[in-house]
Amino acid sequence: MPELPEVEAARRAVEEHCVGKKIKKAIIANDTKVIDGVSPSDFEAVLLGKTVISARRKGKNLWLQLDSPPFPSFQFGMAGAIYIKGVAVTKYKRSAVNDTDEWPSKYSKFFIELDDGLELSFTDKRRFAKVRLLKDPAAVPPISELGPDALLEPMTIDEFIESLSKKKIAIKALLLDQSYIAGIGNWIADEVLYQARIHPLQVAASLSKENCRDLHKCIKEVIEKAIEVGADSSQFPKNWIFHSREKKSKAFVDGKKIDFINAGGRTTAYVPELQKLSGNQAAKAVGEPKKRTSKKKGGGKDDSDEPANKEEEIIESDELKKGPKPRGRTKKPLMKRKIEDSDDDEGGDNDIGGAAAADSDSDEVQKKKMKKATSKAEKASKRKVQTSQNSKKAKKKAK
Repeated sequence: MPELPEVEAARRAVEEHCVGKKIKKAIIANDTKVIDGVSPSDFEAVLLGKTVISARRKGKNLWLQLDSPPFPSFQFGMAGAIYIKGVAVTKYKRSAVNDTDEWPSKYSKFFIELDDGLELSFTDKRRFAKVRLLKDPAAVPPISELGPDALLEPMTIDEFIESLSKKKIAIKALLLDQSYIAGIGNWIADEVLYQARIHPLQVAASLSKENCRDLHKCIKEVIEKAIEVGADSSQFPKNWIFHSREKKSKAFVDGKKIDFINAGGRTTAYVPELQKLSGNQAAKAVGEPKKRTSKKKGGGKDDSDEPANKEEEIIESDELKKGPKPRGRTKKPLMKRKIEDSDDDEGGDNDIGGAAAADSDSDEVQKKKMKKATSKAEKASKRKVQTSQNSKKAKKKAK
């Protein structure tokens, strides 16, 4: 998934190769899911004859500054990518467009040819990106709603410490919040927390000043290093957790085991040996009884997952003030409800899911009672028929 370094690499490529050149041809895809709020023909008409003045970025958003508005703006989503024909621009996972593919790619959503023959394409294989035509991209959502850019507008150390002291949520979730800091996504958050030796579920306000300073430093270093190598992940330092975070099983970094939990709604890689909960959260984790560990002898998940799950439950109970999750028969109805509501906002899943599970549980008990009663009635009926048949046979014999 493209994050700040990948989008910045694309911005620099556009800045280097396209600035000062005039657009002589434009092809916009007829895809209303990606091309937002303007018809392809209107989009193309606006671009023709315009000169590229600069390429701008904030967070994971990029826009082309032309000699007059409106300007094309790109929200990269999960697989958005900038390609310039004949120019090596960083390629990242899921963009999946090869040099040998047709040009422009069948996944191209925005294509322009410049007056010197250079061709640029924005592709999106998975169609989660957004391409817009805006008079002032920085003044309207989503860009206007972003927090300070992690590279261009970093907080000072004192500002960062003060800001974190007011945030009573898990640090990983906070780093993913684009209204707090723009540009940090899942892999960067995992990397900076690993480098700073901070547990992803540690409440931000509980971090020590030393933790805050380490994190501030690691955010700067990780982003700058990724940009320095053009966001080419094969050139990232070998001691980064990045290289092992997608292995899921038997994942190690520097010989230490990587575990995976859910934090901030995302799969999160961390090293339990180095990234430990501290303060009250550590005390709660130690005080939690290790239930169900003896039941895993026959298989299932590794016991090493259990403490991580308990830590996560502790965070959830602190933040949401909710009781334990329902167990037993309620699990299946809850899963079913989540599948049915997968397109809805996830925020209400806990309350709705719990109610659905309780109702379903009650219905199941009722059904079992009905089934038992029906079974008893059928057995009684069979006994009556058998008794009647035996009586008739006895009478015949007597005659």
